[in-house]
Amino acid sequence: MTLHSADPLPPAPSERFNFADHLTSLNRGRSAKPAYIDDVGVLTYGELADRVARFAGGLDALGVRAEERVLLLMHDCIDWPVAFLGCLQAGVVPVALNTLLTADDYRFMLSHCRARAAIVSAGLLPVLGQALAAPGHSVTQLLVSTRGGPMPESPTLPAHDLTDWLPRQSPAAPADTCADDIAFWLYSSGSTGRPKGAVHTHANLYWTAALYAQPVLGLSENDVCFSAAKLFFAYGLGNALSFPLSVGATTVLMAERPTPAAVFARWRTHQPTVFFGAPTGYAGMLASPDLPPREAVALRLCSSAGEALPREIGERFTAKFGCEIIDGIGSTEMLHVFLSNSPGDVRYGSTGKPVPGYRVELRDEAGQVIEATETIGDLFIDGPSAALMYWADRRRSLTTFLGNWTRSGDKYFRDADGYYVYAGRGDDMLKVSGQYVSPFEVESTLMQHAAVLEAAVIGIDDENGLTRARAFVVLKDAKQAGDALAAELQAFVKSRLAPHKYPRQIDFLAELPKTATGKIQRFRLREAQQQAGLRSGQSHRT
Repeated sequence: MTLHSADPLPPAPSERFNFADHLTSLNRGRSAKPAYIDDVGVLTYGELADRVARFAGGLDALGVRAEERVLLLMHDCIDWPVAFLGCLQAGVVPVALNTLLTADDYRFMLSHCRARAAIVSAGLLPVLGQALAAPGHSVTQLLVSTRGGPMPESPTLPAHDLTDWLPRQSPAAPADTCADDIAFWLYSSGSTGRPKGAVHTHANLYWTAALYAQPVLGLSENDVCFSAAKLFFAYGLGNALSFPLSVGATTVLMAERPTPAAVFARWRTHQPTVFFGAPTGYAGMLASPDLPPREAVALRLCSSAGEALPREIGERFTAKFGCEIIDGIGSTEMLHVFLSNSPGDVRYGSTGKPVPGYRVELRDEAGQVIEATETIGDLFIDGPSAALMYWADRRRSLTTFLGNWTRSGDKYFRDADGYYVYAGRGDDMLKVSGQYVSPFEVESTLMQHAAVLEAAVIGIDDENGLTRARAFVVLKDAKQAGDALAAELQAFVKSRLAPHKYPRQIDFLAELPKTATGKIQRFRLREAQQQAGLRSGQSHRT
């Protein structure tokens, strides 16, 4: 059932509320139904509830107490939700980490969160071990997930093989937690400084499922969910844990990177009905020669977040598979999507409208609310899933969490029909000839050209010190790169956008720098311009 803005909101969770216990209660009648399918096997809802309770009991046996932190560094497998929910059941606070970081990153996070224990996949123990070898952390116990592999040699800390350790633990009853108690942390991107530990509550998980998963996406127990975004991301945590478990659906987990081949294999084998991806992933899949035919998959709906979905990608995907991509925007700070298209009301090229239960505002540089349409402003959100703060970072907390409102850092405008259109990150926006230019708008236009696979746009200063747009383009066929195509692309953009927006310079690259979620790192391109210039790629200037 779709929730409209005028409809009453779902009831708030009770004051005494434990999200892990909430999920167990919801699924008591589904004990034999598969909750998770990973690369090794199946975990039923009954087995999930038992393992979560045993994990909670095991933490107590290890001396980890309520409100203490536990580091969670794991590839996606059935041990991940067991560990995460087991911590919540015990009132312990899991700190979920990106699996693609360096030992230096983990060293900072260990010191920052003061975790008492760490739960780690066997394949990630060597890099975490490097971080643990340095002083300044509080970890005294290691739990190692060996699912699909042998137990590695561990550092000097006591280490337990989760496969052997968990069955021997006594189940524990849910901790008596409050809805507003700290439940878990997620680290926000550290692209502009050290990572920020966003602190979330038990109720926040409830609200994202109640406001978005069920009324907007229409998830039900009949769905099979599969997320390319990993569980350690806010987007993936909703897609593969709080959303499907809140309705009794089945979730497919994949440890490896979400390459087109890996995704297609799961589409064919497990027949997911709902797929959660990102624009870069959809572009790569559409360009793959192995893209499966419509009749080989069971998709009824797809979701996209992480970056705004270009119109051309959405339209091509729907034409191919007959299902819509529901594009939305969320954040680590808001936990999941708060502005979104809806099934049956998709306007490709926009991010849709506010999810019922959330309010959004666009504000100008003076902080005043922008009422006019087609006017770019800073996006602010008011909703019940906002993080409490950034841990031990008062300065950045005060600039992001402003009373009921959260500053997103994104630029948007609202069109005449009330749909919100992404203009770019605040620090990515260009001012050309005194007017805002959205890098995303130029990139989306370039991607409408038949030769272009991906594009990124940054600002450069010309010989007069004036800002101009510069484009970095990945082609479907690299052999087409050259002056003739560069001029053709510039003319292509000029024919569709205002003249001051076309890129004065075009570089053809083999690939664009990206984050682990597939977001384009435009700041890396800017850094390259501040150095001696790009060492590779062909540059074309007019």
